[in-house]
Amino acid sequence: MREGGETRPDLPDDPALLRAMLVAALAERDTLVAERDSIVAERDALAERNERLHHLLRKLQRMQFGPRSERLPEDQLQFAFEEVEASLASNEAEAEKCSPDLRQKNTARRRAGRGRLPAHLPRVEQVLLPESTACPCCRGMMVEIGADTAERLDVLPAQFRVLVTRRPKFACRACQGVVVQAPAPARLIEGGMPTEAAVVQVLVARYADHMPLYRQAQSLARQGIAIGREVLAGWVGAAAFAVRPVVARMREILLTSARLFADETGMPVLDPGRGKTKKGYAWAIARDDRPWGGTDPPAVVFHYAPGRGTEHAQALLAGYTGLLQCDGYAAYKGLAATDGGTGAILVYCWAHLRREFFDLAKTRTAPIAEEALQRIAALYAIEDTIRGKPPDIRREVRQARSRPLIANLFGWLEQQLVRLPGRSPTAEAIRYALNHRDGLERFLEDGRVDLDTNVVERAIRPVVLSRKNALFASGDDGGRRWADIASLVETCKLNGVNPQVYLTDLLTRLVNGWPQNRLDELMPWHWATAKAD
Repeated sequence: MREGGETRPDLPDDPALLRAMLVAALAERDTLVAERDSIVAERDALAERNERLHHLLRKLQRMQFGPRSERLPEDQLQFAFEEVEASLASNEAEAEKCSPDLRQKNTARRRAGRGRLPAHLPRVEQVLLPESTACPCCRGMMVEIGADTAERLDVLPAQFRVLVTRRPKFACRACQGVVVQAPAPARLIEGGMPTEAAVVQVLVARYADHMPLYRQAQSLARQGIAIGREVLAGWVGAAAFAVRPVVARMREILLTSARLFADETGMPVLDPGRGKTKKGYAWAIARDDRPWGGTDPPAVVFHYAPGRGTEHAQALLAGYTGLLQCDGYAAYKGLAATDGGTGAILVYCWAHLRREFFDLAKTRTAPIAEEALQRIAALYAIEDTIRGKPPDIRREVRQARSRPLIANLFGWLEQQLVRLPGRSPTAEAIRYALNHRDGLERFLEDGRVDLDTNVVERAIRPVVLSRKNALFASGDDGGRRWADIASLVETCKLNGVNPQVYLTDLLTRLVNGWPQNRLDELMPWHWATAKAD
C-alpha cells in the first residue's frame, strides 16, 4: 500500500494478531533501548575514568617538568606513569569492544604512529593463502598480483642452550703413540659450566638492570635450570677479577684528561664481622666534553671506599692536575694546587649552591633564598644558549653576560649577610657561596668548564637506583666488584654501546690472552668504533 509517497508494510486485519505484533515490537524496542542505555552508561563511565586518568597524567607531567618543589623522585614518577598509561590502555580496549567505529579509528591511529621496527632484527615471514586460489567464476588458476605486508614485534623467551664442544682425537696407524687433538678453548671459569655470554647475562641483569642474584636464580628455575645464587655470585666474582685491569687502565686514561667531574655517595654494605650493615662510599670520576665540542669520549670510573675521608679522594685522583669540577666538600680541597705546587684546579658546582637556597625556599618564608634562586636561574638561562658551542664562544658570552650577573649576585649576598643572624640557615648558605667564590667564578675564564657537576651525578645515579639491592654479602669486596663492573656498564651507556655485547666480547678476548699492552683497544669507545668499521 502506498500513501503520500511512503511505503507501509502490509498488516494483518486480525486485531489479535496486530496486538501480538505490537507487543513484540514494543518488547524489541525496550530491549534495544536498554542495550543503548547500557552502552551509553558504560561509555560515560569510561569517559569519566579516562578524564580522571588524564588529569592524573597531567599532574604527573607537572611533577616531572614543573618547579622542582613539585617533582616526585624519578623512580616513583616513572612507576606512576606506567600505571596511569596502562590503565588508559585498558579502558580504551574495553571501549573498543563496544564501539566498532572507535576500534577502527584507534587501529588507523596506531598504524600511522607506530614507526618502523629496527632493520637488524631477523624477519620470519608467514604467508597466508586463501583457502582456494581457483577463480570462483571459471575455476581457472589465479595469479598473484601483489601482497599486503604487516610487521609486528615478536619475542621468544630468553633461550638457553647447551654449547657442546667436541674435540676429535686423531691417531696415526703407522706411528705408535702419535695422537693429535685441538686444544681445549680457554674458559673464564675453568671446570665451570657457563660460557662468557652466560656470565655477562648475569652481570648485566645485576649491574645494569639492578636485579639481585636470588631473583635471577628464581627466573632460571622457572625454565628448569637449577643454578643457585651462590653459583651466580661465583661467576660475578670471576668476571670482576678479569676486567679489573681494564678498569684500572680506564682510570689512568681519565686522569690524563683536561677536565674531570667528581662526586661521591653512600653505599650500604654488610659488615661480616658484626653481622650488620655499614656505610661505604661510591666515589666517581667522569669525563664528558660534549657540551663544549671536545673529542675525548665520555667515560666514568667508580671507586669503592669504606669511608669519605681525604685519603680516599687522594687514592682516586692522586697526581691529577687538570680542572676538577666538584662540590665544596673538604676532601676535594686537599687535591687543590698550592702556591708553587702541583695539583688540581678546583671548579665548584652551582647546582650544589642552588640546593642550599632551594631547601630554604621550600617554606615560602625565605625571600632572600627565593631571590637567590632567581638570580642563579638567570645564569642557567645563559648556559642554555651556549651549550655545545666551542670554548672561545662560551667564554666570550660568559664574560659579556654572566660576569655582571655574578658580580651583582655576590655583592647582594654580602649585603644580605650583615642583616641576618649569624647562625641562621640563610646566613650559612650565603657564607657557603662567599667562601667558595673563586671556584664558583672559575667557569667565567674557561669555556671548557660547566656550570655544575650534573654529568657525574647522572652517572652515579645507578647507585641510588640499586641501593636497596646493594647489601653486598662480602662487604667491602662486593663494593669493589660493583665499582669495576659498573664502570664498564655505565661507560657503555655513555657511548651508546650495548653492554651485553661489549662485555661478552671483552671477556672472550681477556680469557684468550689479550696482551696487557693493548688494553686501550678494549675501551668501550674504541670497541664501538672498531665494530662500526
